[in-house]
Amino acid sequence: MKRVTPRQIKQFNHDLLDWFHRNGRSLPWRETNNPYYIWVSEIMLQQTQVDTVIPYYNQFIKHFPTVEALADASEESALKSWEGLGYYSRVRNLQTGVREVVASYGGQVPDNKKDLLSIRGIGPYTAGALLSIAFGEPEPAVDGNVMRVMSRIFLIDDDIAKVKTRKKFESVVRELIVEADPSSFNQCLMDLGAMVCHPKNPDCAECPVQCYCRAYDEGVQTEYPFKSGKTKVKTADYAVLLLKDSKGRLLIERRADSGLLAGFWQFPMVDRSVEGKAAFQKKVCEKIGQSVKLKKESFTYTHRFSHLIWNLSLYSGEFQGDTDNPEKGWQWLPVSEFEKRPFPVPFLKIIDWLKKNRRNDT
Repeated sequence: MKRVTPRQIKQFNHDLLDWFHRNGRSLPWRETNNPYYIWVSEIMLQQTQVDTVIPYYNQFIKHFPTVEALADASEESALKSWEGLGYYSRVRNLQTGVREVVASYGGQVPDNKKDLLSIRGIGPYTAGALLSIAFGEPEPAVDGNVMRVMSRIFLIDDDIAKVKTRKKFESVVRELIVEADPSSFNQCLMDLGAMVCHPKNPDCAECPVQCYCRAYDEGVQTEYPFKSGKTKVKTADYAVLLLKDSKGRLLIERRADSGLLAGFWQFPMVDRSVEGKAAFQKKVCEKIGQSVKLKKESFTYTHRFSHLIWNLSLYSGEFQGDTDNPEKGWQWLPVSEFEKRPFPVPFLKIIDWLKKNRRNDT
């Protein structure tokens, strides 16, 4: 990477920020310098598109307007407000972090990097975003968008999957940000990456810093940034059991307190990869403690996690026996009361199907 002069830095920043002030996105978390609100938005924006986040952010802040409100809330109520947004470890870490802020910092989000990084769920990027946006400190906030922009402008070949590469980008941004408004500068880089410097089809004609971009000069924009191969995605096939008791209630179970979708509720699931009807029925019996005559429904759904694909098929049946004293982790509820429990997206899809196709269920 070529060394840039202070004069070049100032001109680069001028062109970048001029574009931002004319074209930057109007977002609800940009209307405040409340560090808690900015913290919530940054956690939600991890691996999630802005348009998806906006209604969740507004709802979450309405339900938990202060760090104390979120700290005092049950995990289930926090999960319910996050329901459908995905990557649920984010809200658990956020709530844990907020409780640390209440316990150790009197409810005030720290304004220094050391203390911020000691809080659960706050890494270098979130700390940088909080320090620059909420507190006006010249601290880099380097995410995927920023690395893409910087790798193209400065023709940086390093593998962005490696930790040391992120530190290199932080060093580059730190050199640039000292001559700018830190809040606007970091948000500008985010917007430039999201609105112009796209991963596959960058809109170079609209780029305010095209004249500085070495990748553009050499016609290799789409070859940057470099990232080593991703982990192979696994596939799992499950039968989802829609079991109804004599009162018309359906069986749901709470997932474990750790691991994938921890703490959420779901319909019972059985591995569908076993061969033969008898083997499948045995799996069902092991799962629910009795043999049930099952009907395969028309509903199927494929859900993609970052590292896993679920292929789900729905089976319905009548549960025989006592349902007023359910097993630990089980509940029998009518569809009308499902709103009281947090469900992850795959099961929200099933509930939608239920409401459309099982109108007589209570």
